Amino acid sequence: MENASAEPSTSTPTITLALSGAKLAFTHGKASLLEALEHHNVQVEYQCRSGYCGSCRCKMTKGRVVYRQQPLAFINEGEILPCCCHPDGDIEVEL
Repeated sequence: MENASAEPSTSTPTITLALSGAKLAFTHGKASLLEALEHHNVQVEYQCRSGYCGSCRCKMTKGRVVYRQQPLAFINEGEILPCCCHPDGDIEVEL
């Protein structure tokens, strides 16, 4: 489980929601993970959409994400900020 700052892979990643087992296709290119989740009608708490506040913080149990810019909000090991990252391959998040 890593957070990467390199360019993402080119295949269509799958987002697995650990709590429901739902599998969602991330077909949104460079859009944020938050935007993709909203597109699939998944409710995520957020405030800033820029990595400043940390309101959208969630656990990522599998996979890697790429940040558009390093977030300013503090995140612990295994946590991500969906507002400012996108998957780099298949991921699983605790939502």
